Amino acid sequence: MKITDFLCLKAVSADLQGTTKDEIIEELVELLINAGSIEKKHKNKIIDVLMAREALGSTAIGQGIAIPHGKCDCTKKLVGCMAVSKKGINFDSLDGEPAYIFFLLVAPVDSAGPHLKALARVSRLLKDKFIRDSLKVVDNEKTLIKIIQHEDGRLSKL
Repeated sequence: MKITDFLCLKAVSADLQGTTKDEIIEELVELLINAGSIEKKHKNKIIDVLMAREALGSTAIGQGIAIPHGKCDCTKKLVGCMAVSKKGINFDSLDGEPAYIFFLLVAPVDSAGPHLKALARVSRLLKDKFIRDSLKVVDNEKTLIKIIQHEDGRLSKL
């Protein structure tokens, strides 16, 4: 599985504006709505699912990365968006550091396999410090997408 299999390329932002976990999650969901990946009528339901998952334990995995995710019956396939916050957000990270890079994943309720594969793929991509540092300083969406596509292609050859 490649990141571009589930990442909606129209749902990418190089400049998140939110300053709290709640605001960031809402902004990420809005990216998916604006890209047409999920319907606006499901916004609150998806936010509730994501916040319930956060209540179980933060999806900020450290090193400036957060991967909020959840399963919802309002999508038929795994969809994701990606965004960067220039300021960094307190996302209750395991290492206590702010999160800068966000991947949001929303999966159908019955899709354990693809959901877990997507989480693993994003984690694998972002364990590379050079990639994390490159993504954090990008100033436009086109460059963010280029980095992801390049690394996605490189990783699938390994």
